[in-house]
Amino acid sequence: MKRASKPAPADTARKQAVIYARVSSKEQEKEGFSIPAQLKLLKEYAAANGLALAQEYIDVETAKQTGRAAFGEMIAYLRAHQSVRVMLVEKTDRLYRNLKDWVTVDELDVEMHFPKEGVVLSRESRSSEKFMHGIKVLMAKNYIDNLSEEARKGMQEKAEQGIWPTKTPLGYRNITGPDGKKVIAVEPMLAPIVTRLFEWYARGDISLKEAARKAHAAGLTYPKSGAKVPVSTVHTILRNRLYTGWFEWNGKLIQGKHEALVPFELWERVQGVLDGRFASKAKRGKHDFAFSGLIGCHACGCAVVGEIKKERYVYYHCTGYADKCQGNPAFCRRKYVREEVLETQFTELLGRLKFDDEVLEWVRDALHASHADERHEHEEAIKRHEAEYKRLQDRINAMYVDKLDGLVDTGFYDRMSNQWREEQNRCQREIERHQNADKSYKDEGVALLDLARNAQRLFSTQEPREKRRLLNFVLSNCTWEDGEVVATFRQPFDMLAETTISAARIEAIESAKSAKSEIWLGNLDSNQD
Repeated sequence: MKRASKPAPADTARKQAVIYARVSSKEQEKEGFSIPAQLKLLKEYAAANGLALAQEYIDVETAKQTGRAAFGEMIAYLRAHQSVRVMLVEKTDRLYRNLKDWVTVDELDVEMHFPKEGVVLSRESRSSEKFMHGIKVLMAKNYIDNLSEEARKGMQEKAEQGIWPTKTPLGYRNITGPDGKKVIAVEPMLAPIVTRLFEWYARGDISLKEAARKAHAAGLTYPKSGAKVPVSTVHTILRNRLYTGWFEWNGKLIQGKHEALVPFELWERVQGVLDGRFASKAKRGKHDFAFSGLIGCHACGCAVVGEIKKERYVYYHCTGYADKCQGNPAFCRRKYVREEVLETQFTELLGRLKFDDEVLEWVRDALHASHADERHEHEEAIKRHEAEYKRLQDRINAMYVDKLDGLVDTGFYDRMSNQWREEQNRCQREIERHQNADKSYKDEGVALLDLARNAQRLFSTQEPREKRRLLNFVLSNCTWEDGEVVATFRQPFDMLAETTISAARIEAIESAKSAKSEIWLGNLDSNQD
C-alpha cells in the first residue's frame, strides 16, 4: 500500500524522506493499532527532525520471503528519485527480516532512521554502528527462522498424533475439538459430493472434465466464493490420500483420526484409472455408441467401433489400424454390421443365464450350506495376515532399539520402518476385506443370482452406457467372428450359464430337480476347489 505525501512549497528545501511501516500478519493489522502507531511515531519524528515526507509505504503481510508489494515499490521509487535519500522505519525488524532485503537496501545508499532504536545509519556511520546493525538483522533473521522451525515441529507433532496439521481440502473443514485442539471434520454439504466423485471416476469410463461437470452439477463449489472447482482441483482431490483416513507427512504414512470419505480400495481404483491402468483404451466420440470399445475384431485384433450412416442408422466396423489391415484395406474393415444385430446377439447371450425359481431356491440353500467352509477359509486368511502384521511390528520395535543403541542410523530406520508400516497397512486391508467378505458372502451370492436371472431384461431397457457397463460386468473377451459375437462369461456367471444349458439338456432324461441338483453340486464343488 502506497500513500503519496505532497510536500508544501516551504518543504522543498528540507530533506525528502519515505516512510515504511509493516505488520507481520493480517490479524495484527485488523487489531487496528500496529500500523497507526508506527505512522504516528514516524511522522512525529519527521516533523521534529525537519524532514519532508515524499511517500508512505505500508505492508500487511509476512516477511518470511522477499517480494513484499509495498517494499518493492519503495525500492523502485528510491532508485528512480535520487533526491530522496532518507528512509524512516520504526525499528530494524520492520524493514527486513531476511538477508536479501538487507543487501538490497544497502545498495541504495540511503540514510536510514530507526526512531524506536535511536539509530541513524548512513555511509558515514562508524563501523561499530554498522556492525551492531548487522547483528540486529541477523537476530531478526534468526527470529523468523526459529518461528518457522517451531511451526514445523508443531505440525510434525500434530501429524504424528493423527491430526491433519494444515488447511483441509474440499469435503473437510478445520474446527476446534472438545480438547481445544484444531482438528478436521467432515463438511456435510460437500463431503457426499466428494465421495460420489470418486465413485464416478472409478468406473473408468469418464474423463476428468466429465467428472468435473458432474461434480459441478451436484454442487461442488468453493464454500467462500461459490466458484466452480476447476478440473485441476478435481484431479488433486482424486489424488489426495487424506480422503481414505490416512495421509502422508514428511515421507511417513499416518493413520488419521478424522472420518474417511472413501474406502481405501476405491481410492486405489481411482489411482489406477488416473495412471491409465484401467482406463478405457477406446476413444469416445460425441455419440455414445452402446458397444464401442467392447468388441475386438477376431481377424486382426483391432477395435470394432460404431458409426452413424444416413444420420440415423448405426453400423459397427473394424478400425483396420493393424499392419495387415493397412496392406489390405478390404481384409476386414469393409465388413459392417448393424447395431440391432449386435444387440440381438448380446441379448441371446444374456438369455443363457435364465433359470427358474426352483433353481434359485436350491442355490440359495447351497450357498447357506457352503457358508461354513467359506467362513473357515476367511478365518484362516485373517489369522495369517494378523501373524504377518505382528511379525512386522516386532521388526519395527527391534530396529527402534537398534537405533537408540546407535547400531542403525535414523535415515535407514525411517526408510525401513516406512516400508514395513506400508506392508502392515496392506495386511490390515486384507484382514478387513476378509471380514467384510465373510459378512456379505451369502447376500452377495444371492444378489449375483438375481442379477444374472434378470440380466436379459435389464439389458433391453437400459441406456447405451448402462448396457456397456452391464456387458463389461458379465462378459469378457468379446470378439466379432464371421458375423457372430463370441464372448466368455466372467465368474461366477460362467458357472450359471453352463448349469442352465446342462440342466436343459438333461431334463429330457431325468427329473428336472435331480438333474439341476447334480449339476449345481458338481459346479459348486469345482468352483470351491
